[in-house]
Amino acid sequence: MSERTVRLQINDTLSIPMAEFQFAYVRSSGPGGQNVNKVNSQVQLAWDVEASSALPEDVRQRLVQTQRGRISKAGLLRIDCEEFRTRERNRDACLERLREMIRQAAIPPKKRRKTRIPKRVIEGRLRDKQERSEVKQARRRPRLDD
Repeated sequence: MSERTVRLQINDTLSIPMAEFQFAYVRSSGPGGQNVNKVNSQVQLAWDVEASSALPEDVRQRLVQTQRGRISKAGLLRIDCEEFRTRERNRDACLERLREMIRQAAIPPKKRRKTRIPKRVIEGRLRDKQERSEVKQARRRPRLDD
């Protein structure tokens, strides 16, 4: 199976061609002992979110909004993974992080329904204010004209 036909499956309806992703491998500061100085096990995933045709526009906008700290001015989303000792596991971890980000962005936000304050609540608040006012008025000195 060639790299062009492989797709990252997000959910039942969304998938992204793997050809859209660029991977870079660099030396990791993570676990690995002396091996860490010799092997490029850290994975840096870069994906051009703006140019991707795989995402619906609303999902793309929510992804850009929620991940704006990870997206460069050029529109590249960057994810770095160095949790594991092997580049394959780090690559899978990067793809899983991206999958989860897109899953979250694919959930449309709930519409806010305006609610009204119940009439009884308003009346109760006004009644409490009136009672408090009467208590305070009873503490005052009587005026001469009363």
